[in-house]
Amino acid sequence: MSNLNFYNINISTGKPLNNSQVIKKENNVNKQEQSFDSVFKAELAQCGINFTKHAANRIDERGIDVSDDKLERINRGMKLAREKGLEDVLVLVDKTAFIVNAKNSTVITTVGYAEKNENVFTNIQGTVII
Repeated sequence: MSNLNFYNINISTGKPLNNSQVIKKENNVNKQEQSFDSVFKAELAQCGINFTKHAANRIDERGIDVSDDKLERINRGMKLAREKGLEDVLVLVDKTAFIVNAKNSTVITTVGYAEKNENVFTNIQGTVII
């Protein structure tokens, strides 16, 4: 009788994942387990825009789109407002209105297109249309 050695080897089929794909996959799993609020805050921290609790609640409740493109445009609007010396500003991005404090890079509140009918925006120094 011969002396056989057995090895416990995992065999998988398909394309192997590189390290960045593994990390991205882990991050996606973690995001699904996290609440909207925590994921939202983490994404915003990367873009440099702050949202008040009120604004974050409005976005969540009304299902307002805050894609990377919109965040970049809001940021650009705040920069333009700061250059003109404005502080509290209405930034219009597509069909969404954002009331922002440009000095602090903070969104104070937001109104979607459906809610804009017959609204009056007060205590603002200007409007930026992006």
